[in-house]
Amino acid sequence: MSMNLRLLRYLVETVDAGSATRAAGRLHVTQPVLSRQLRQLEQDLGLPLFERQGHRLRLTPAGEHFLPLARNLLRQADEVRRAAASIAGGRLDQVHLAVPTTTLSDVLAPFLATLRPDDPVPFVRQLDPRGADVALHSGADLAIVTRPPARPLASLALAVLPVWAQVPAAHPLATRSTVDVGELAGHPLVLLTEDFRPRQLLDEAVAAAQVSYRETIDCTNAQVAQALAAAGRGVAVVSDDPRFGLTPLGLTGPGGPVRIHLYAAWDPRHHAEPTLAGLAGRLAAFCAEQYGSSVVP
Repeated sequence: MSMNLRLLRYLVETVDAGSATRAAGRLHVTQPVLSRQLRQLEQDLGLPLFERQGHRLRLTPAGEHFLPLARNLLRQADEVRRAAASIAGGRLDQVHLAVPTTTLSDVLAPFLATLRPDDPVPFVRQLDPRGADVALHSGADLAIVTRPPARPLASLALAVLPVWAQVPAAHPLATRSTVDVGELAGHPLVLLTEDFRPRQLLDEAVAAAQVSYRETIDCTNAQVAQALAAAGRGVAVVSDDPRFGLTPLGLTGPGGPVRIHLYAAWDPRHHAEPTLAGLAGRLAAFCAEQYGSSVVP
């Protein structure tokens, strides 16, 4: 079965116009030509799309069922044309971002609020835990990762951010500015699960200090961990900014402060590589302004 997009447009325009006469005028063809084209479409599809009553056309049940499919196909065809024009011109109308959930609320979302009207429209999804290479091969244009991306990917160091131990004001540690992981392990803790980078960094520091956790609650969301800490269930260990009145303490381990590194990664062969590099540079500058130049590597 052949499919002619022009004939599908004739179908949709005829339905939207409400009559073949008005549709022919909008399409700049004569009514007999339009009628022949619609019959050709029915023949190509093997479907009776219209019931004909004189000069009036009325969709058949088959036509009613087929119409939304035609609309969707035309919409996709328009998107393909726009994408092709963008690629040919080196433009990027929509940028797909793959981001760890731990950096979405405090880093990426505030940065997106600074985008200009001529910037690509952002589409954000969760970073694949297997890293930048998998994310980019799965359709992301720009990935934010917590490990240095391997070549041949292009990359830019964005920031070095602290991993916090966060406690309510009444907690015994609340008057401190830092806490050692050896001491922290002796308190009840609310931790992110092991697929989150802040937890991995804490586990590494605790292992290096040769201590063990006394009591833990695992969470899959940083804000939930903070809420539980505010409710007195334990010390939340996250990289997010404090919420719910919590006091943040810097974590230190045998190797020094426990920190999380952020990198932007993209394919240097991307048709809009200059745009991606520019966005990464602006994100790095935003991180420096937001968190202070001392956290930028």
